[in-house]
Amino acid sequence: MLKLKSSDYKVYSKFIENLAKKLTKFYFVKLNKPFKVSNKFKGKGYDPVTSADKAFEKFIRKEIKKKFPNHQVIGEEFGHKKAKSDFSWVIDPIDGTRSFVIGNPTWSNLISLNYKGNPILGLANFPILKKFYFNTSNKNAYVSENGKKKRLNVNHKASFSSMKMSAAFHGGLSLKQQKRIPQILKRMQFPCADALSYSHFAEGKVDAVLQCSNKIWDIHPLIPIIKAAGGIVSNWRNEDAIKAGNIICSSNKIIHKNLLKILKPVAK
Repeated sequence: MLKLKSSDYKVYSKFIENLAKKLTKFYFVKLNKPFKVSNKFKGKGYDPVTSADKAFEKFIRKEIKKKFPNHQVIGEEFGHKKAKSDFSWVIDPIDGTRSFVIGNPTWSNLISLNYKGNPILGLANFPILKKFYFNTSNKNAYVSENGKKKRLNVNHKASFSSMKMSAAFHGGLSLKQQKRIPQILKRMQFPCADALSYSHFAEGKVDAVLQCSNKIWDIHPLIPIIKAAGGIVSNWRNEDAIKAGNIICSSNKIIHKNLLKILKPVAK
């Protein structure tokens, strides 16, 4: 795993911490009002995007450009701004747009800083909940709520038999495929709320999370937070999660190994 000098971590983590506060303020001052919704799939399914998604991404790109003008930026709505820098920012301006559209408060702004393609710092900011999750190094992650920071630690003591699991297939598994993993279906006791499920995992509130069809901007910002909190994260083939796709995170090796075994019939 690539690491930065502690002084570099300090500069970048301070930036994302300030950015979280600015994003929440930006939402309540500029975006907490009626918005337009359009469907990216245009009749072939439903993948909503709103005027707020685009406004958030423009705001984030502007903040990055002011502070780090030479860095690359990859955003869900406005693509890849290439540069020669080894640093790139990956942006999901609104993760959970469906939740945003119907007024569910679980949507978030997701941002990661990647170094040579590897996520090293992440931010999951929840404006309505007025809290954000971030890491300051490869070993320290926090949740900030009401001006107070709390260290994040996964629940290492969880057992496979009694674990709390949050899971969602996001249309990524057919009914026929789901029938091949009945042990997963039985254990899907807790609702999945996009990035908030991964964040709750880092807090130790759930012990495993399964999701299908994650794009890089869905998971890259969560990877460094999960790892700094002591969690294990990979795809369903036990490959590096930076590839995105179907993602699993677990609070210890035993849970991870058992879940990967159960998922094998549908791992792809």
